[in-house]
Amino acid sequence: MKNHLHNLVRYKDLFIELVKKDIKLKYRNSILGIVWSMLNPILMMVVLSIIFMTIFHNEIEYFPVYVLIGRVLYQFFSDATSFAMESVQVNSQLINKIYVPKYFFPLSRTLSTFVVSIISLIPVFFMMLFSGIQFHWINLLFFLPLMYLLIICSGLGLLLSAVNVFFRDMKHFYSIILLVLMYMTPIFYPASIIPDKYMSLILLNPLFPIVEMFRDIIMYGSFPSYWDHLLSVFYALFYGILGLIVFYKTQDRFIYHL
Repeated sequence: MKNHLHNLVRYKDLFIELVKKDIKLKYRNSILGIVWSMLNPILMMVVLSIIFMTIFHNEIEYFPVYVLIGRVLYQFFSDATSFAMESVQVNSQLINKIYVPKYFFPLSRTLSTFVVSIISLIPVFFMMLFSGIQFHWINLLFFLPLMYLLIICSGLGLLLSAVNVFFRDMKHFYSIILLVLMYMTPIFYPASIIPDKYMSLILLNPLFPIVEMFRDIIMYGSFPSYWDHLLSVFYALFYGILGLIVFYKTQDRFIYHL
């Protein structure tokens, strides 16, 4: 761990350039460029609101904002982990030619996606104004669930990128996992409709407490529950440590499979 931190400081300029390159790569050949990071969640919010507002309007206050928050956080999780998963494989030629700390690749892709996702949150605050949601100083704590989610995605990115080197079908398997997680996350439906007998299964989803926490802070101006904090900290530590261990234990064998 100490050696990893030393390399991160030593090669920080390279790491920053990798982050910039990943952002440019995401919107390469796109006319609107990074504007899509704001348009995409807005358009998805409109579609989901039209489809589900008649069903859940009476149960969910400020439904468009509710949907937009869930969609942005899920999209960050999905994009960051999927983008990081193929990072080592995509940069195989560079890895085989010169020395670059291998964990730079999944982490740079996670961080670049995080930067884009911060921009994606801008429409949330405009929708709050439009919907008449009162701003509160507690809203400033929105960075807490984002930091938890960033650590979770970084750990999963390290884990998936390492597994993907040895098991190339991982991206197909992971797409199914993401689909399951999307429906296990209350993006367009209220968490209150989940039967108690299924809550233990739903809580295995690391996105669940993050989304609930973010909505408490942004929409309702209230402190998140201690349970959501503890669960989020647990997932951040679990996936962060697991990702580091798996990546560290397998990285020396990458060269034989790239």
